[in-house]
Amino acid sequence: MKKSLPAIALGLGLMATATGAWAQEAGPAMAAVVEAVVETAAEAAPVLSAGDTAWMLTSTMLVILMVIPGLALFYGGLVRSKNMLSVLAQVFTIFSLITVLWAIYGFSLTFGGEGKFFGGFDKIFLAGITPDTLSATLATIPEYVFVAFQSTFAAITVALIVGAFAERIKFSAVMIFSVLWFTFSYIPMAHMVWGGGLLAKDGALDFAGGTVVHINAAVAGLVGAYMVGKRIGFGKEALPPHSLTLTMVGASLLWVGWFGFNAGSAGAANGIAGLAFINTILATGAAAVAWIVAEGLHKGKPSMLGAASGAVAGLVTITPAAGFVGPMGSIVMGLIAGPLCLWGVSGLKRLLKVDDVCDVFGVHGVGGILGAILTGVFCAAGLGGVEPEGFNMAHQVWVQFKSVIVTIVWCGVVSFICFKIADVLVGLRVAEDAEREGLDITTHGESAYNR
Repeated sequence: MKKSLPAIALGLGLMATATGAWAQEAGPAMAAVVEAVVETAAEAAPVLSAGDTAWMLTSTMLVILMVIPGLALFYGGLVRSKNMLSVLAQVFTIFSLITVLWAIYGFSLTFGGEGKFFGGFDKIFLAGITPDTLSATLATIPEYVFVAFQSTFAAITVALIVGAFAERIKFSAVMIFSVLWFTFSYIPMAHMVWGGGLLAKDGALDFAGGTVVHINAAVAGLVGAYMVGKRIGFGKEALPPHSLTLTMVGASLLWVGWFGFNAGSAGAANGIAGLAFINTILATGAAAVAWIVAEGLHKGKPSMLGAASGAVAGLVTITPAAGFVGPMGSIVMGLIAGPLCLWGVSGLKRLLKVDDVCDVFGVHGVGGILGAILTGVFCAAGLGGVEPEGFNMAHQVWVQFKSVIVTIVWCGVVSFICFKIADVLVGLRVAEDAEREGLDITTHGESAYNR
């Protein structure tokens, strides 16, 4: 049975008193040795921090705010009104499903072992975790809090994917794909980067999920958009967003929630959390301004959708770098991200000839790749960053580039297989008449708005 922290502290104190008294009789030298041993043991024992725990609980709630309602409303506003509820249902249900799977086996396979691609089964069903158990990864918070925090990352990553093929995919196919992809793409990528796996051993830097979350989800969305096919009328008729008001509300909630996403990834209420916090403000603001300036120069009119999309592009780009780069570096990253992601949702999208409804790849893919690579540049101390020990910029950029390639290849192959399995089991696409009528009525039997 595990001893409580107060009991351990009391035991150390009694041991110090008893052995110290004996050692004084044996001589001052022995007393000094015993005192040093006791102090070392006390320092080595992990101690729960109320401040760190409170911040991580808050961060967890903020990430939940990002998903439901943030991401759901952001995507929901971008589709047509007849498909609004279908997007909300997909995001809400995916969040519910993945958090449960995370507790059953996801956490164990990600953080419970030391393999290159997967962890172990020692913490399956959260075995061995109690209210008194401190996290092995973040030693000042309860392990339950770490499990909960990481569950939100897993859930939002899977939910991000659905924006690429919204308005024409079967709900059952989304659920089947989500289970398979979570198991064979998210878990191994998270383990490789954050669980001590392949990319972690290589020295890849990913503070809050540039590879694990954004590139991973974006590649899956791109593969899904190709495999599901284009919407009826795509390229022939206008398919405009039905509510940019809701999209703006969703983007705002994403920005607020992202403070938990980035600053929470510091794992404590400390200076690195503060650095990630301010970077999340600055990179996002810079990207939003840069996007609408570029859009204004290109199209003649800066749009609200452009400002919201630019903000999300900045959030995505700073995610892998949030705790590694300085504030001025984050601004530069945001200024680059805005115009580049604008090209991602326009020029690149046309080159790819893909119907990515909510521009998952154009924003999360392009922004994630940019952020992952630039992390290797702006983490340099000479540029105001917090560089790792033995840092060499050229080497670090190469390591970052390799991590991007591994993510793209791994996710691309796994996503194709997962979509194929869902297609064989239930089919990916709804019938043509169902798509024309809208998924709200044909799939869920309800409507987002009264007529």
